[in-house]
Amino acid sequence: MAVKQKVEELEVHDLSKREGKLRLFGGSTSDAWNNTIANQAANAVWRFQNEDAEAVKERRFAAVDALIGLKPTDEIEGMTAAQIVACHNASMECYRRAMLPEQTFEGRQENLNQANKLSRTYATLVETLNRHRGKGQQRVTVEHVHVHEGGQAIVGNVEAGGMAQKSKDQPHALAHAPGQAMPSANTTREPVPVASDEERSMPHARRNVTGRSEGK
Repeated sequence: MAVKQKVEELEVHDLSKREGKLRLFGGSTSDAWNNTIANQAANAVWRFQNEDAEAVKERRFAAVDALIGLKPTDEIEGMTAAQIVACHNASMECYRRAMLPEQTFEGRQENLNQANKLSRTYATLVETLNRHRGKGQQRVTVEHVHVHEGGQAIVGNVEAGGMAQKSKDQPHALAHAPGQAMPSANTTREPVPVASDEERSMPHARRNVTGRSEGK
């Protein structure tokens, strides 16, 4: 036997009436959405048994004030902001329960573990919100650097007004330029006349000269 399921027809809001008067709560031009986000954040507030109604009302207002402080600008930011508020409230409740004097060691440990997980989730949500807003820092990691002949690889940080670097295979500043070859230190010099009737080559200045002694 086939079961017929009744599908409710949702009323489509007139887009011209999307004024977004409650946009401070959920970041949307739809106040139905903004009101939903505000109530979700307010209902995530922890309630104690037999607690005064005014105290609960004050915390609910505080949750909505937190949404306003986070300043959501679109629906994604509205959802993220509501989860940030809810996650904060849950983690603080776990921390509170862990510190109760009558709490057992196991109970304290479990509450601290849950608070630790919630705190990490909170940090992830904040990072997600900042990244969505374009505030996240981007890092580029270079895996391989190819240096061709005649090039230089700079390793280090380049800062304004100066450069802190190490060069790989950096050529010497006084590299030999193409042109006339420099004479070698041991090249034989041109013959020069001496006191005798013979001619001999001028030896290197740093070597001992074998020749006539003084007075001969």
